[in-house]
Amino acid sequence: MLLTSPAYFAFLAVVFFAFWLARRHRLGALAVILFANYFFYARWDLIYLALIPLASTCDFFIGQALRRVKQPLARRALIGLSLAVNIGLIVSVKYSPSLSWILPLGLSFYAFQSLTYTLDIYRRDAEPASSFLAYLASASFFPTTLAGPITRLSDLIPQWAKWQVVTAEQGGRALFLIGLGLIKKLLIADFLAENLINRVFDLPKLYSGTEVLAGVYGYAFQLYYDFSGYTDIALGSALLVGIKLPPNFNRPYVAQNIADFWRRWHISFSNWLRDYLYFSLPGLRSRWKIFAYLNLVVTMAIGGLWHGASWTFLIWGIWHGIGLAAHRWWQTLRGRASTPERRAARFGRALLTFHFVSISWVFFRASSVATAREIFTQIFSGTVSFANITPAFAAVLAIAIGAHFIPKRWYERGLQFFTAAPYYAQAAAMVLLVLAIQYVAGSGSAPFIYSRF
Repeated sequence: MLLTSPAYFAFLAVVFFAFWLARRHRLGALAVILFANYFFYARWDLIYLALIPLASTCDFFIGQALRRVKQPLARRALIGLSLAVNIGLIVSVKYSPSLSWILPLGLSFYAFQSLTYTLDIYRRDAEPASSFLAYLASASFFPTTLAGPITRLSDLIPQWAKWQVVTAEQGGRALFLIGLGLIKKLLIADFLAENLINRVFDLPKLYSGTEVLAGVYGYAFQLYYDFSGYTDIALGSALLVGIKLPPNFNRPYVAQNIADFWRRWHISFSNWLRDYLYFSLPGLRSRWKIFAYLNLVVTMAIGGLWHGASWTFLIWGIWHGIGLAAHRWWQTLRGRASTPERRAARFGRALLTFHFVSISWVFFRASSVATAREIFTQIFSGTVSFANITPAFAAVLAIAIGAHFIPKRWYERGLQFFTAAPYYAQAAAMVLLVLAIQYVAGSGSAPFIYSRF
């Protein structure tokens, strides 16, 4: 059940009304959410009704045991069991050919989110949940199932005890986010993919250097609008039941360097890698500074392999790791003191960072290293043709670029204007959006890119 499908929005409407009808009884409301979570999983495959409750129950009782057990060896054994359960889910689904064919839904985001619970308790950064039902509802929360954002369960679980009736402003914000997500996904990301990008990455030799370059630039924005569109729909869906999820994107292509990019792109994942992987690697406290640089490369290489067991994803991760290590070294060399820069200098830094990231996107999207090499060969071939770049593609790409660089205050004003509008005006806007989507993307929606991870 894709988050852009009519079935999902019918499901969301039922969950919304059932949840708020049951909200006076906390257990009843939690039961509604838990049933919705498991129904969402079951729509993908019934086997998830065994996998998810079993893994969640295991982690819940591991958390309870970690609170009582004091011996370091026993605590390490318990956290090792949690790691084995959750990483085992990822490995079995992603890297087992038989299971990956049987199971259509990756469990990476579920596993990462669940690990925040046991790891935080192991580190004594959080307390175990007092309610088994609240824990189960949080661990498998349906908006975050496919592609995050990865939410610390220690932040999510307490929200179930602080319910308040959704105000008109919150409802308007939720609709705005859902509508914005649909625009990003169906009117921008899918349009760009279908009108040039997919063909360029499948058969790059058939296109000129300028067309391939347009495809690479287009993919950078397709990926952003696809993934951030999912995040907007997830945030809006959660807000309808009074839950606030963390932001996952903050205009990443205005980043001034690669470290700034990772503070803006897939924020919940980069925070997870930093907090639970990078800080856990050996050597960070060593007087040998080389470990700090090597660990950045190792962390990003593992992050690359999480996307898939292929050379393209490994190269993508190592490329970013080297970039982060080089930036760290440069900061150490010149000091962290910064001076005000002219707008042209900031633009130049953002442009350089964007191209560094775009090079990595070629490996991220290409089916093989050989295909990536063909793409770069075509770009530098010097051939010029615009025959396959339609005016519609160019216009949508220009809109995508322009919308990405809109100042945040403009976005906030648009949000305030929408939420302040009467309910019938909001409803009319959503109806017009649905009609526009039906006209432009009537053939349906492609799966979200990150749903396969």
